[in-house]
Amino acid sequence: MTQRMRLLLLLFVGIQFVTLARAENYPYRSDVLWVTVPDKADWLYQTGEKAKVEIQFYKYGIPRDVEVSYELGYDMLPAHDKGKLVLKNGRGVIALGTMKEPGFLDCRLTAVADGKTYKHHVKVGFSPEKLKPYTQLPADFTEFWKKAKEELDQYPLTFTMKKVEKYSSDEVNCYLVKLYVNNKKQAVYGYLTMPVKPGKYPVVICPPGAGIKTIKEPMKRIYYAQNGLIRLEMEIHGLNPEMSEDDFTEVSRAFNGAENGYLTNNLDDKDNYYMKRVYLACVRAVDFLTSLPEWDGKNVIAQGGSQGGALALVTAGLDERVTACVANHPALSDMAGYLWGTGGYPHFNRMRNMLTPEKVKTLAYYDVVNFARFVRCNTYLTWGFNDDVCPPTTSYRVYNLIQAPKEALITPINEHWTSDDTEYGHMLWIKKQVK
Repeated sequence: MTQRMRLLLLLFVGIQFVTLARAENYPYRSDVLWVTVPDKADWLYQTGEKAKVEIQFYKYGIPRDVEVSYELGYDMLPAHDKGKLVLKNGRGVIALGTMKEPGFLDCRLTAVADGKTYKHHVKVGFSPEKLKPYTQLPADFTEFWKKAKEELDQYPLTFTMKKVEKYSSDEVNCYLVKLYVNNKKQAVYGYLTMPVKPGKYPVVICPPGAGIKTIKEPMKRIYYAQNGLIRLEMEIHGLNPEMSEDDFTEVSRAFNGAENGYLTNNLDDKDNYYMKRVYLACVRAVDFLTSLPEWDGKNVIAQGGSQGGALALVTAGLDERVTACVANHPALSDMAGYLWGTGGYPHFNRMRNMLTPEKVKTLAYYDVVNFARFVRCNTYLTWGFNDDVCPPTTSYRVYNLIQAPKEALITPINEHWTSDDTEYGHMLWIKKQVK
Protein backbone atom coordinates (compact mmCIF):
# COMPACT_ATOMS: atom_id res chain seq x y z
CA MET A 1 0.00 0.00 0.00
CA THR A 2 1.45 3.40 -1.01
CA GLN A 3 1.84 6.32 1.43
CA ARG A 4 -0.88 8.21 -0.45
CA MET A 5 -3.32 5.30 -0.12
CA ARG A 6 -2.59 5.03 3.59
CA LEU A 7 -3.35 8.73 4.05
CA LEU A 8 -6.59 8.45 2.11
CA LEU A 9 -7.63 5.41 4.15
CA LEU A 10 -6.90 7.23 7.42
CA LEU A 11 -8.85 10.23 6.19
CA PHE A 12 -11.77 8.04 5.20
CA VAL A 13 -11.86 6.24 8.56
CA GLY A 14 -11.58 9.52 10.46
CA ILE A 15 -14.41 11.09 8.52
CA GLN A 16 -16.61 8.04 8.95
CA PHE A 17 -16.02 8.26 12.71
CA VAL A 18 -17.13 11.89 12.68
CA THR A 19 -20.10 10.95 10.54
CA LEU A 20 -21.29 8.38 13.07
CA ALA A 21 -20.65 10.66 16.05
CA ARG A 22 -22.49 13.57 14.41
CA ALA A 23 -25.23 11.60 12.71
CA GLU A 24 -27.76 14.45 12.83
CA ASN A 25 -25.46 16.88 10.98
CA TYR A 26 -23.84 14.34 8.65
CA PRO A 27 -26.49 11.68 7.90
CA TYR A 28 -25.49 8.10 8.51
CA ARG A 29 -24.37 6.33 5.31
CA SER A 30 -24.27 9.56 3.31
CA ASP A 31 -21.69 9.59 0.54
CA VAL A 32 -20.91 13.25 1.17
CA LEU A 33 -19.42 15.07 4.14
CA TRP A 34 -19.27 18.84 4.58
CA VAL A 35 -16.81 20.29 7.10
CA THR A 36 -17.04 24.00 8.00
CA VAL A 37 -14.32 25.54 10.16
CA PRO A 38 -14.66 29.20 11.25
CA ASP A 39 -11.38 30.97 12.00
CA LYS A 40 -12.49 31.46 15.60
CA ALA A 41 -12.55 28.14 17.48
CA ASP A 42 -15.76 29.00 19.37
CA TRP A 43 -17.46 30.46 16.26
CA LEU A 44 -17.86 33.81 18.08
CA TYR A 45 -16.66 37.26 17.03
CA GLN A 46 -17.04 40.81 18.24
CA THR A 47 -19.22 43.17 16.22
CA GLY A 48 -17.06 44.82 13.59
CA GLU A 49 -14.63 41.90 13.54
CA LYS A 50 -14.35 40.11 10.19
CA ALA A 51 -15.01 36.37 10.04
CA LYS A 52 -13.83 33.66 7.66
CA VAL A 53 -14.85 30.04 7.33
CA GLU A 54 -12.99 27.20 5.64
CA ILE A 55 -15.22 24.93 3.57
CA GLN A 56 -14.29 21.28 3.04
CA PHE A 57 -16.20 18.84 0.84
CA TYR A 58 -15.62 15.08 0.67
CA LYS A 59 -17.28 12.29 -1.26
CA TYR A 60 -16.54 8.75 -0.13
CA GLY A 61 -14.04 10.40 2.22
CA ILE A 62 -12.06 11.77 -0.72
CA PRO A 63 -11.70 15.57 -1.21
CA ARG A 64 -13.65 16.87 -4.22
CA ASP A 65 -12.90 20.04 -6.13
CA VAL A 66 -16.50 21.13 -6.55
CA GLU A 67 -17.90 24.59 -7.14
CA VAL A 68 -19.71 25.84 -4.04
CA SER A 69 -22.44 28.45 -4.31
CA TYR A 70 -23.03 30.37 -1.10
CA GLU A 71 -25.43 32.90 0.31
CA LEU A 72 -24.93 35.08 3.37
CA GLY A 73 -27.89 36.13 5.46
CA TYR A 74 -28.63 37.13 9.01
CA ASP A 75 -30.08 34.38 11.21
CA MET A 76 -33.37 33.13 9.66
CA LEU A 77 -33.53 36.12 7.28
CA PRO A 78 -33.17 36.34 3.46
CA ALA A 79 -29.71 36.46 1.94
CA HIS A 80 -28.07 39.87 1.44
CA ASP A 81 -24.98 38.61 -0.39
CA LYS A 82 -23.95 35.63 -2.50
CA GLY A 83 -21.01 34.23 -4.39
CA LYS A 84 -19.21 31.15 -5.72
CA LEU A 85 -16.04 29.36 -4.73
CA VAL A 86 -14.19 26.52 -6.47
CA LEU A 87 -12.56 24.23 -3.92
CA LYS A 88 -8.97 23.11 -4.40
CA ASN A 89 -8.08 19.74 -2.92
CA GLY A 90 -11.57 19.83 -1.44
CA ARG A 91 -10.97 23.07 0.49
CA GLY A 92 -11.61 26.78 0.20
CA VAL A 93 -12.19 29.85 2.36
CA ILE A 94 -15.17 32.21 2.31
CA ALA A 95 -14.88 35.70 3.78
CA LEU A 96 -18.13 36.25 5.66
CA GLY A 97 -17.57 39.89 6.52
CA THR A 98 -18.95 41.20 9.80
CA MET A 99 -22.04 42.50 11.61
CA LYS A 100 -22.39 45.96 13.10
CA GLU A 101 -25.07 44.85 15.55
CA PRO A 102 -25.12 41.74 17.78
CA GLY A 103 -26.49 38.64 16.09
CA PHE A 104 -25.73 35.65 13.88
CA LEU A 105 -24.62 35.41 10.28
CA ASP A 106 -25.59 32.30 8.29
CA CYS A 107 -23.47 30.99 5.42
CA ARG A 108 -25.70 28.74 3.27
CA LEU A 109 -23.86 26.36 0.98
CA THR A 110 -24.82 24.41 -2.15
CA ALA A 111 -22.66 22.09 -4.27
CA VAL A 112 -23.33 19.67 -7.11
CA ALA A 113 -21.34 16.43 -7.23
CA ASP A 114 -21.97 13.81 -9.91
CA GLY A 115 -25.30 15.36 -10.81
CA LYS A 116 -26.67 15.50 -7.28
CA THR A 117 -27.18 18.66 -5.19
CA TYR A 118 -25.91 18.84 -1.61
CA LYS A 119 -26.62 21.61 0.90
CA HIS A 120 -25.15 22.66 4.23
CA HIS A 121 -24.82 25.80 6.33
CA VAL A 122 -22.83 27.30 9.19
CA LYS A 123 -23.70 30.18 11.52
CA VAL A 124 -21.27 32.36 13.43
CA GLY A 125 -22.11 34.84 16.17
CA PHE A 126 -21.17 38.47 16.70
CA SER A 127 -21.30 39.71 20.32
CA PRO A 128 -24.41 37.58 21.03
CA GLU A 129 -24.04 38.20 24.77
CA LYS A 130 -25.38 41.70 24.00
CA LEU A 131 -28.53 40.52 22.23
CA LYS A 132 -31.80 41.94 23.54
CA PRO A 133 -35.38 40.92 22.68
CA TYR A 134 -37.88 42.80 20.60
CA THR A 135 -40.70 41.61 22.87
CA GLN A 136 -41.38 43.95 25.79
CA LEU A 137 -42.88 43.16 29.18
CA PRO A 138 -46.56 44.15 29.49
CA ALA A 139 -47.22 46.45 32.44
CA ASP A 140 -49.78 44.04 33.87
CA PHE A 141 -47.83 40.83 33.13
CA THR A 142 -47.43 39.75 36.77
CA GLU A 143 -51.01 40.72 37.61
CA PHE A 144 -52.33 38.73 34.65
CA TRP A 145 -50.57 35.53 35.71
CA LYS A 146 -51.24 36.06 39.42
CA LYS A 147 -54.96 36.19 38.64
CA ALA A 148 -54.70 33.13 36.38
CA LYS A 149 -53.01 31.08 39.12
CA GLU A 150 -55.59 32.21 41.66
CA GLU A 151 -58.32 30.96 39.34
CA LEU A 152 -56.47 27.65 39.05
CA ASP A 153 -56.28 27.37 42.84
CA GLN A 154 -60.06 27.56 43.04
CA TYR A 155 -60.24 24.17 41.34
CA PRO A 156 -59.10 21.36 43.67
CA LEU A 157 -56.21 19.14 42.66
CA THR A 158 -57.82 16.17 40.90
CA PHE A 159 -56.04 13.26 39.25
CA THR A 160 -56.01 9.53 38.68
CA MET A 161 -52.99 7.20 38.81
CA LYS A 162 -52.78 3.75 37.27
CA LYS A 163 -49.73 1.56 37.57
CA VAL A 164 -48.36 0.46 34.19
CA GLU A 165 -46.88 -2.98 34.71
CA LYS A 166 -45.16 -3.21 31.32
CA TYR A 167 -43.06 -0.16 32.15
CA SER A 168 -42.42 -1.06 35.81
CA SER A 169 -39.56 -3.15 37.18
CA ASP A 170 -37.94 -4.22 40.43
CA GLU A 171 -36.32 -0.80 40.78
CA VAL A 172 -38.76 1.59 39.07
CA ASN A 173 -42.53 1.99 39.26
CA CYS A 174 -44.37 3.64 36.36
CA TYR A 175 -47.85 5.16 36.57
CA LEU A 176 -50.14 6.65 33.96
CA VAL A 177 -51.45 9.91 35.39
CA LYS A 178 -54.50 11.83 34.25
CA LEU A 179 -54.35 15.32 35.69
CA TYR A 180 -57.36 17.63 35.49
CA VAL A 181 -56.44 21.25 34.89
CA ASN A 182 -59.70 23.20 35.29
CA ASN A 183 -63.40 23.00 36.12
CA LYS A 184 -64.19 22.19 32.48
CA LYS A 185 -62.80 18.69 33.10
CA GLN A 186 -59.97 19.30 30.66
CA ALA A 187 -56.95 17.16 31.50
CA VAL A 188 -53.40 16.30 30.51
CA TYR A 189 -51.69 12.93 30.74
CA GLY A 190 -48.27 11.93 31.93
CA TYR A 191 -46.10 8.96 32.79
CA LEU A 192 -44.78 9.16 36.33
CA THR A 193 -41.65 7.15 37.08
CA MET A 194 -40.24 6.81 40.58
CA PRO A 195 -37.88 4.56 42.53
CA VAL A 196 -39.44 1.45 44.07
CA LYS A 197 -37.24 1.83 47.14
CA PRO A 198 -39.17 3.70 49.88
CA GLY A 199 -37.87 7.19 50.54
CA LYS A 200 -38.19 10.90 49.82
CA TYR A 201 -37.08 12.12 46.39
CA PRO A 202 -36.77 15.30 44.29
CA VAL A 203 -39.41 15.73 41.59
CA VAL A 204 -38.87 16.65 37.92
CA ILE A 205 -41.53 17.97 35.55
CA CYS A 206 -40.77 17.33 31.87
CA PRO A 207 -43.14 19.05 29.38
CA PRO A 208 -43.14 17.98 25.71
CA GLY A 209 -41.74 19.36 22.50
CA ALA A 210 -44.08 20.91 19.95
CA GLY A 211 -46.74 18.99 18.10
CA ILE A 212 -50.01 17.21 18.57
CA LYS A 213 -48.79 13.89 19.87
CA THR A 214 -48.95 11.39 22.68
CA ILE A 215 -46.05 10.11 24.79
CA LYS A 216 -44.30 7.44 22.71
CA GLU A 217 -41.18 6.48 24.68
CA PRO A 218 -41.83 6.79 28.42
CA MET A 219 -38.78 4.67 29.25
CA LYS A 220 -36.26 6.66 27.22
CA ARG A 221 -35.19 8.67 30.28
CA ILE A 222 -35.72 5.92 32.85
CA TYR A 223 -32.31 6.78 34.28
CA TYR A 224 -33.92 9.65 36.18
CA ALA A 225 -35.83 7.23 38.41
CA GLN A 226 -32.83 4.91 38.52
CA ASN A 227 -30.85 7.82 39.95
CA GLY A 228 -33.31 8.71 42.69
CA LEU A 229 -35.52 11.27 40.91
CA ILE A 230 -39.30 11.21 40.51
CA ARG A 231 -40.10 12.35 36.97
CA LEU A 232 -43.36 13.26 35.26
CA GLU A 233 -43.18 13.21 31.46
CA MET A 234 -46.34 14.95 30.35
CA GLU A 235 -48.26 15.88 27.23
CA ILE A 236 -50.35 19.06 26.91
CA HIS A 237 -53.39 18.26 24.75
CA GLY A 238 -55.32 15.71 26.79
CA LEU A 239 -54.28 12.82 24.54
CA ASN A 240 -54.24 9.50 26.36
CA PRO A 241 -51.03 7.70 25.34
CA GLU A 242 -52.92 4.41 25.52
CA MET A 243 -55.40 5.39 22.79
CA SER A 244 -55.35 3.47 19.53
CA GLU A 245 -53.70 4.89 16.45
CA ASP A 246 -57.12 5.23 14.78
CA ASP A 247 -58.45 7.25 17.71
CA PHE A 248 -55.35 9.44 17.69
CA THR A 249 -55.81 10.12 13.96
CA GLU A 250 -59.42 11.22 14.57
CA VAL A 251 -58.39 13.52 17.39
CA SER A 252 -55.62 15.02 15.28
CA ARG A 253 -58.15 15.94 12.63
CA ALA A 254 -59.95 18.02 15.23
CA PHE A 255 -56.96 20.37 15.13
CA ASN A 256 -57.78 21.16 11.49
CA GLY A 257 -54.84 19.21 10.16
CA ALA A 258 -52.29 21.88 11.17
CA GLU A 259 -49.58 20.10 13.12
CA ASN A 260 -49.01 22.93 15.54
CA GLY A 261 -52.20 24.87 14.83
CA TYR A 262 -52.91 25.07 18.54
CA LEU A 263 -50.21 27.76 18.78
CA THR A 264 -52.50 30.11 16.83
CA ASN A 265 -55.73 29.11 18.58
CA ASN A 266 -57.43 32.27 19.96
CA LEU A 267 -54.25 34.27 19.59
CA ASP A 268 -56.31 37.47 19.43
CA ASP A 269 -57.50 36.98 23.01
CA LYS A 270 -54.93 36.77 25.82
CA ASP A 271 -57.52 35.43 28.26
CA ASN A 272 -58.56 32.55 26.01
CA TYR A 273 -55.39 31.78 24.07
CA TYR A 274 -54.77 28.03 23.88
CA MET A 275 -51.42 28.22 25.63
CA LYS A 276 -52.90 29.74 28.78
CA ARG A 277 -54.33 26.33 29.67
CA VAL A 278 -50.99 24.72 28.80
CA TYR A 279 -48.96 27.03 31.04
CA LEU A 280 -51.38 26.54 33.91
CA ALA A 281 -51.28 22.78 33.33
CA CYS A 282 -47.55 22.94 34.08
CA VAL A 283 -48.29 24.71 37.37
CA ARG A 284 -50.93 22.10 38.14
CA ALA A 285 -48.34 19.40 37.40
CA VAL A 286 -46.13 20.96 40.08
CA ASP A 287 -49.15 20.86 42.42
CA PHE A 288 -49.45 17.17 41.69
CA LEU A 289 -45.77 16.35 42.11
CA THR A 290 -45.48 18.25 45.39
CA SER A 291 -48.56 16.43 46.72
CA LEU A 292 -46.87 13.04 46.42
CA PRO A 293 -45.90 11.54 49.79
CA GLU A 294 -42.59 10.48 48.19
CA TRP A 295 -41.58 14.11 47.43
CA ASP A 296 -38.64 15.26 49.54
CA GLY A 297 -40.34 18.57 50.35
CA LYS A 298 -37.51 20.65 48.88
CA ASN A 299 -36.57 20.03 45.27
CA VAL A 300 -38.68 20.76 42.20
CA ILE A 301 -36.95 20.75 38.82
CA ALA A 302 -38.36 21.75 35.41
CA GLN A 303 -36.65 20.20 32.39
CA GLY A 304 -37.36 20.04 28.65
CA GLY A 305 -36.27 20.78 25.09
CA SER A 306 -37.63 23.03 22.33
CA GLN A 307 -41.28 23.68 23.27
CA GLY A 308 -40.53 21.63 26.39
CA GLY A 309 -37.59 23.92 27.12
CA ALA A 310 -39.90 26.90 26.74
CA LEU A 311 -42.42 25.33 29.12
CA ALA A 312 -39.69 24.50 31.63
CA LEU A 313 -38.65 28.17 31.70
CA VAL A 314 -42.29 29.30 31.83
CA THR A 315 -42.89 27.01 34.81
CA ALA A 316 -39.78 28.31 36.56
CA GLY A 317 -40.88 31.90 35.92
CA LEU A 318 -44.45 31.26 37.06
CA ASP A 319 -43.89 29.04 40.09
CA GLU A 320 -41.51 29.91 42.92
CA ARG A 321 -41.53 26.26 44.03
CA VAL A 322 -39.23 25.40 41.11
CA THR A 323 -35.69 25.15 42.50
CA ALA A 324 -33.78 24.36 39.28
CA CYS A 325 -34.43 24.51 35.53
CA VAL A 326 -32.86 22.83 32.49
CA ALA A 327 -33.86 23.94 28.98
CA ASN A 328 -32.57 23.02 25.52
CA HIS A 329 -32.93 25.55 22.67
CA PRO A 330 -36.21 27.00 24.01
CA ALA A 331 -39.01 27.62 21.53
CA LEU A 332 -41.70 30.32 21.90
CA SER A 333 -38.93 32.88 22.43
CA ASP A 334 -39.18 36.43 21.05
CA MET A 335 -41.87 35.21 18.71
CA ALA A 336 -42.65 38.71 17.43
CA GLY A 337 -38.96 39.40 16.85
CA TYR A 338 -39.46 39.22 13.09
CA LEU A 339 -41.00 42.68 13.25
CA TRP A 340 -37.49 43.87 14.06
CA GLY A 341 -35.12 41.19 12.81
CA THR A 342 -34.87 37.52 13.78
CA GLY A 343 -37.74 35.85 15.64
CA GLY A 344 -38.34 32.47 17.24
CA TYR A 345 -40.40 29.34 16.77
CA PRO A 346 -43.16 28.89 15.59
CA HIS A 347 -42.04 31.56 13.07
CA PHE A 348 -45.31 33.46 12.75
CA ASN A 349 -43.76 35.53 9.95
CA ARG A 350 -44.32 32.51 7.69
CA MET A 351 -48.05 32.46 8.47
CA ARG A 352 -50.66 34.77 7.09
CA ASN A 353 -51.90 37.57 9.37
CA MET A 354 -50.17 36.20 12.45
CA LEU A 355 -48.19 39.27 13.47
CA THR A 356 -51.07 41.74 13.66
CA PRO A 357 -51.00 44.27 16.53
CA GLU A 358 -53.68 42.33 18.42
CA LYS A 359 -51.83 39.01 18.17
CA VAL A 360 -48.48 40.57 19.01
CA LYS A 361 -50.01 42.08 22.14
CA THR A 362 -51.21 38.62 23.22
CA LEU A 363 -47.86 37.01 22.45
CA ALA A 364 -46.10 39.25 24.95
CA TYR A 365 -48.00 37.55 27.79
CA TYR A 366 -46.83 34.12 26.59
CA ASP A 367 -43.32 34.77 25.30
CA VAL A 368 -40.50 32.96 27.08
CA VAL A 369 -38.34 36.10 27.17
CA ASN A 370 -40.79 37.65 29.61
CA PHE A 371 -40.88 34.58 31.85
CA ALA A 372 -37.07 34.48 31.76
CA ARG A 373 -37.09 37.82 33.56
CA PHE A 374 -38.74 36.14 36.56
CA VAL A 375 -36.67 32.95 36.81
CA ARG A 376 -35.05 32.89 40.25
CA CYS A 377 -33.67 29.36 40.42
CA ASN A 378 -30.40 27.87 39.18
CA THR A 379 -30.74 27.45 35.42
CA TYR A 380 -28.86 25.46 32.78
CA LEU A 381 -29.42 26.13 29.06
CA THR A 382 -28.14 24.28 26.00
CA TRP A 383 -28.29 25.42 22.38
CA GLY A 384 -26.50 25.13 19.06
CA PHE A 385 -25.71 27.71 16.40
CA ASN A 386 -26.87 25.82 13.29
CA ASP A 387 -30.43 25.49 14.62
CA ASP A 388 -33.06 26.80 12.19
CA VAL A 389 -36.01 25.71 14.36
CA CYS A 390 -35.13 27.57 17.54
CA PRO A 391 -32.39 29.89 16.29
CA PRO A 392 -29.39 30.82 18.46
CA THR A 393 -30.38 34.49 18.30
CA THR A 394 -33.48 33.83 20.41
CA SER A 395 -31.73 31.39 22.76
CA TYR A 396 -29.20 34.10 23.59
CA ARG A 397 -31.98 36.65 24.09
CA VAL A 398 -33.55 34.35 26.68
CA TYR A 399 -30.27 33.49 28.40
CA ASN A 400 -29.17 37.12 28.58
CA LEU A 401 -32.34 38.06 30.46
CA ILE A 402 -32.03 35.45 33.22
CA GLN A 403 -30.77 37.11 36.40
CA ALA A 404 -30.57 33.92 38.48
CA PRO A 405 -27.40 31.80 38.72
CA LYS A 406 -27.04 30.28 35.27
CA GLU A 407 -24.84 28.03 33.15
CA ALA A 408 -24.74 27.36 29.42
CA LEU A 409 -23.57 24.45 27.32
CA ILE A 410 -23.12 25.94 23.85
CA THR A 411 -22.62 23.37 21.08
CA PRO A 412 -22.08 25.41 17.87
CA ILE A 413 -22.37 22.54 15.36
CA ASN A 414 -25.74 21.38 16.67
CA GLU A 415 -28.87 21.89 14.67
CA HIS A 416 -32.18 21.22 16.44
CA TRP A 417 -30.98 18.25 18.48
CA THR A 418 -29.07 17.20 21.56
CA SER A 419 -26.98 14.07 21.95
CA ASP A 420 -27.74 11.28 24.41
CA ASP A 421 -24.63 12.30 26.33
CA THR A 422 -25.91 15.88 26.64
CA GLU A 423 -29.32 14.63 27.80
CA TYR A 424 -27.73 12.38 30.43
CA GLY A 425 -25.60 15.33 31.48
CA HIS A 426 -28.79 17.25 32.26
CA MET A 427 -29.74 14.60 34.79
CA LEU A 428 -26.27 14.78 36.33
CA TRP A 429 -26.53 18.58 36.56
CA ILE A 430 -29.93 18.24 38.23
CA LYS A 431 -28.51 15.85 40.81
CA LYS A 432 -25.87 18.47 41.70
CA GLN A 433 -28.63 21.02 42.39
CA VAL A 434 -30.48 18.81 44.85
CA LYS A 435 -30.59 20.36 48.30
